[in-house]
Amino acid sequence: MDWLVMIVRLAGVASRDRVAVWRQLRKIGAAPLSQGVWTVPDTPYFVDAIQRVDDLARRGAGDVLVVSANGATSPGSETLDEAFRSLRIDEWAEFERDCSKFEAGLDKGTRNGKFTLAELEEKEQSLDRLRRWYHDLKKRDALELPEAADAEIHFHRCGRHFDDYADSVYAGLHAGSGRPSAARAAGD
Repeated sequence: MDWLVMIVRLAGVASRDRVAVWRQLRKIGAAPLSQGVWTVPDTPYFVDAIQRVDDLARRGAGDVLVVSANGATSPGSETLDEAFRSLRIDEWAEFERDCSKFEAGLDKGTRNGKFTLAELEEKEQSLDRLRRWYHDLKKRDALELPEAADAEIHFHRCGRHFDDYADSVYAGLHAGSGRPSAARAAGD
C-alpha cells in the first residue's frame, strides 16, 4: 500500500487553529508518527481529507507538506502501516466495547421491565450514534482489517437486539387493550 506522510507546520498559529487542525486529523483517521507528523493511506478518501486539513492549517497561517511513500519499496513503510493499523484496531475495539455496553443496556431494560416509548427513543438514539460511528470507522478502514469484520457482525447483532427490544415495547403498549398481543396469540 502507498502512504501519504503529512508534516503539519503550525508554529506561531493561534491555539484554536492548532486545535482545529488536530481535530480534523483525528476525524479523518490520520495516525500520528511524531510531533506534527501524521500518515494515512494514499486513497481518494484520504487525499480529499488532507485537503480539508491543509485548508484549516492555511486559515491559521500554517501549512501541510505531503510526502508520498510508495508501499513496500519505501524504507519505513512498515512503520507507517503499523501506526495506521494499530490506531484502527484500537478504534474497532473501542467500538465493540460500546456495542457491548449498548446490548447490556437493552438487557438491563428488559430485566427491569422498562418498556416505555421514552426508553425506546433513548435506545434508538444510542443505536443511531453507533451507526454514525460505524460508518465513520468504515470510511477510514483502508486496510480491511479482520477487526472491522468482527465489529460489523457485532453492530448488526446490536440492531437485531434493538428490534427485539422495540417489539417488546410495542407489544406492551397494547397489552390489556382487549386485543391479544402477538406473544399471547402465538401461545407464549
